[in-house]
Amino acid sequence: MELEKEYLKIQLEKNLKILFNIKLKDASSFEIYRALGKTIMEEISEDWYATDELYDKGKKAYYFSAEFLMGRALGNNLINLGIMDGVSDLFNELGINYNDVEDEEEDSALGNGGLGRLAACFLDSLATHNLPGMGYGIRYKNGIFNQTFKDGYQVEKPEKWLKYEDAWSIPRYNEEVIVTFGDRSVRAIPYDMPIIGYHTKNINTLRLWQAESIEDLNLTVFNQQDYLQATAEKTYAEDISRVLYPNDSTDEGKKLRLKQQYFFTSASLQDILRKFKRIHGQNFEQIPEYIAIQLNDTHPVIAIPEFMRLLIDIEGVEWTKAWSIVENTFSYTNHTILAEALEKWWIGLYKEVVPRIYEITQGISNQLNVFLKEKFADDNFKRDRMAIIQNNMVQMAWIAIYGSHAINGVAKLHTEILKNKELKDWYDLYPEKFYNKTNGITQRRWLLKSNPQLSAYITELIGDGWIVDLSQLKQLEKYIDDENVLNNIIKIKYEKKLELVEYLRREQGINVNPNSIFDVQIKRLHEYKRQLLNIFNIIDIYNRLKNNPTLKFTPVTYFFGAKAAPGYMIAKGIIRLINEVAQVVNSDPDVNQKIKIVFVENYRVSVAEKLFPAADISEQISTAGKEASGTGNMKFMLNGALTLGTLDGANVEIVEEAGRENNYIFGLTVEEVEAKRSNGYNSHIPYNTVVGLKKVVDSLIDGTFSDLKTGIYGTIHKSLMENTQQADQYFVLEDFEAYRETQKKINKEYNDRITWAKKQLMNIANSGKFSSDRTILEYANQIWHINPAKL
Repeated sequence: MELEKEYLKIQLEKNLKILFNIKLKDASSFEIYRALGKTIMEEISEDWYATDELYDKGKKAYYFSAEFLMGRALGNNLINLGIMDGVSDLFNELGINYNDVEDEEEDSALGNGGLGRLAACFLDSLATHNLPGMGYGIRYKNGIFNQTFKDGYQVEKPEKWLKYEDAWSIPRYNEEVIVTFGDRSVRAIPYDMPIIGYHTKNINTLRLWQAESIEDLNLTVFNQQDYLQATAEKTYAEDISRVLYPNDSTDEGKKLRLKQQYFFTSASLQDILRKFKRIHGQNFEQIPEYIAIQLNDTHPVIAIPEFMRLLIDIEGVEWTKAWSIVENTFSYTNHTILAEALEKWWIGLYKEVVPRIYEITQGISNQLNVFLKEKFADDNFKRDRMAIIQNNMVQMAWIAIYGSHAINGVAKLHTEILKNKELKDWYDLYPEKFYNKTNGITQRRWLLKSNPQLSAYITELIGDGWIVDLSQLKQLEKYIDDENVLNNIIKIKYEKKLELVEYLRREQGINVNPNSIFDVQIKRLHEYKRQLLNIFNIIDIYNRLKNNPTLKFTPVTYFFGAKAAPGYMIAKGIIRLINEVAQVVNSDPDVNQKIKIVFVENYRVSVAEKLFPAADISEQISTAGKEASGTGNMKFMLNGALTLGTLDGANVEIVEEAGRENNYIFGLTVEEVEAKRSNGYNSHIPYNTVVGLKKVVDSLIDGTFSDLKTGIYGTIHKSLMENTQQADQYFVLEDFEAYRETQKKINKEYNDRITWAKKQLMNIANSGKFSSDRTILEYANQIWHINPAKL
């Protein structure tokens, strides 16, 4: 897109008057941001409409996800449209600070972590490669909470990205649908976000549903002066799209989660069927020829029985034909091997919230039971394991596998674990359904936007083809012995460190040494991700430095960024521990010139864009076999950080691509973890034999650190030492010594800056595989069977 500066200025002036009744010279950064957003939306409107019309002619993929962690849109959209330089030049002429304008945008934080960010990357890749695809999800009024700390503990505050509405969403009231639950119905209002691909006219769509009541006010009750009850229907409906992942520790919370899942899948399917009928009439047998639906984990799996309901109850399709349509339309991505994430619903709750869907689920379950009895007549145990309804629970993952034509894992190791262990029964039954689709990230946001210095230098060296074909980074290997290039890589990393240092000084009042090693662990707080192992090592370093002040040690700044689920008390206790250790370390003049801890408050996409480019070390230290893939590891790699990790998830493929010698791998393998479990792992052995470990672990309960009498440190200690099922189930103590030794190696080797820069360059050059472009093209060609359609 080309926008003349004078034309852009005129449009800004016009939209400022429409929106705020103000002139450009008097406008605030926020007002300019909103006017610029409106200007962009106006400029892309024709292409957006034309793209939708073009896609209607062929097969289209629909991506169903409970999360879309989009982050900020302005900068990404300006870059992809090719007008960032023009906007920046105009702002400079007008004395407007572009960064101030961009900072006015709230993160669209409709996700909790990797699942939602992956969905956002996939949308970018679909649009960039002109693939007919569309996202469907929920327009949460409050996305993932804003995080603050009080006495070191996490405090959740409402996230308010819609406080002043959103510059990038358009409500389509003419396309609303009604979603009916067991006790009442609600309106589903679609809001469309444009997904702008890189240097293409195609504009794809993310459609998010907002729940609203059929009737906002019961006037009779209001006039009886029962004001709360008069608006009860409005509250009931709006609660459905109010909060991402409400606490589900009670039945009411569980009901709300199930309502959310049914709400957005039912609305989306009604929308898809309406479009199909408009173009193809009642030829429902053709649905798989024109529609592919991808279920992003188990949250949207209720779409399978809901699609059966729509076909049978509404459209009059016979059961067997309806099931054939469903099975050939849906595909399912499994994102985890954690049992807790393979959703199950108690039949009483399921029946109450969606009674007709329960009846259809029973029908699907009975159909499967008949098939399994024919297939495994003599194996009652296998049939029981594979039953959709078992022990009064509905197994959503089993519905997904049975009702889909394709099932995929998200990294080679993860897929092999699914096939050989977690989903072995199903793989033995349907080997042809199983695929691997290693996750990826979009280089447009995570390099081109986040790291313009490195992007410009790469383009100077090899051209700009890498922006849409990341495999071209392989050409950088020819510079591996060029000291001028290596020194420039070092210089760029230092520039990004300085930017992060300034941000932290401004936002959190923290001073950081840019010459220290930046060791970064930023991800959702969960025990299997082992932030505890990281902080235990820091406590041990602190103890060693206190005992030996002359110990040779390269200064390190340890960065953490993580949110804990509101009901996950151990995770919140670990956050308190990290913050408390940070307070001790950072205020101790004996050590604070050598080690420092920074917990980055309210970690989110816009902050991640500052952390990934500045990192030296990428902490990917999950227990082997627990992390399905990870995508943060890929963002670090692309920006020249070295992986410190276990052989878990996509780490395995990262070291295959970049070389184990260019990263730092430690710890138990998947096979060794299984052997330890089988042989009765005893956490007291490393606790008693590894030098310094006992002191670290016991600091939780011996008064060294205080949980402010909540008892959570004692709970963490007990989980490591006394758990009745298996103490230290994530092998923090077992892997501690290997982790510590690897950290010592890093601390020494970092000082050879040229050799370190070679490792950085080898990681950058070999990150091409981890583009979401590659992943999405594999989905398009092998699972969805969709073809590019370019305006």
